[in-house]
Amino acid sequence: MNKLRLPVLVARAVFPAVVERLRTHFDVDDNPEDRVWTKPELIARLQGKAGAYITGSERIDAAVLAACPELRAVCSMAAGYNNIDVEACTARGVVVTNTPDVVTETTADFGFALMMAAARRMTESEHYLRRGDWKKWHYDQFMSGDVHGATLGILGMGRIGQAIARRGVHGFGMKLVYHNRSRLAGDIERGLHARYVDKATLLREADHLVLVLPYSSASHHAIGAAELAQMKPSATLTNIARGGVVDDAALAVALKERRIAAAALDVYEGEPKLHAGLLEVPNVVLTPHIASASLATRRAMAELAADNLIAALGQGPEAGRPPTPVNPQVLRVV
Repeated sequence: MNKLRLPVLVARAVFPAVVERLRTHFDVDDNPEDRVWTKPELIARLQGKAGAYITGSERIDAAVLAACPELRAVCSMAAGYNNIDVEACTARGVVVTNTPDVVTETTADFGFALMMAAARRMTESEHYLRRGDWKKWHYDQFMSGDVHGATLGILGMGRIGQAIARRGVHGFGMKLVYHNRSRLAGDIERGLHARYVDKATLLREADHLVLVLPYSSASHHAIGAAELAQMKPSATLTNIARGGVVDDAALAVALKERRIAAAALDVYEGEPKLHAGLLEVPNVVLTPHIASASLATRRAMAELAADNLIAALGQGPEAGRPPTPVNPQVLRVV
């Protein structure tokens, strides 16, 4: 090992060019076979490493940090970071970074597409066609609610929420209601023709409810049986936030009993496992956590995570100043 180069771990397979770029700065231990390591395996691979380039599938908690005392930077190729114990990292002086802004527009595209697919029963009708059940046209065949002119409800009005709102309001003439931890600035509200409401009003009024809030203990099961009961029977629910924001078991029951019209999900509790009930109902659109999966966006995420790792470990022209730190109070040149 070249002792002049800090050792780092790339925990999952990423673009080969990004790994080669990291090799120009570090001694890189990578994972080209793309195994998802167990916690003991991850700890073993992190031994002696100064930095970790991870994805949303690696859990970095206090136990991992305690077992890997030389770790100084955890740089994730993801916008969300609920798999990282940021408080524990901060206490140990470990820099945490993510890739937030580069995913906004692509994720908003996908979220809006999911919402439309649920609203217009696209998955349900495709399965009907593929089974060979389509024998004739009928006036009420797969009738649904409209998207244009309907009320779009957004829970969580950050960058992605606002991007979805723009698509709905300016592209489809939708009416917009939203709830957020803090109200948007007046000029942003006016630009989106947005109306700030409490959560109960949001649930009651939305024809199409889209969830874009971050996951935390406070947002765990933000949508459960009680909240689903407050929605219109004709409403749809779209979750592109994080698994755990929705009580998937309660949602499966609500869909089966048609308490809401449909749902569209890209994230799940305990993913990649799904609640079995979600696979048994026809009125749900299911995708495998791919909202950011355009080529341009995934490349941008990978390069930004590399930028962060290089800078966080004191390399390159931005040494000590990673572009998107989650806990900037611990920044230092290592």
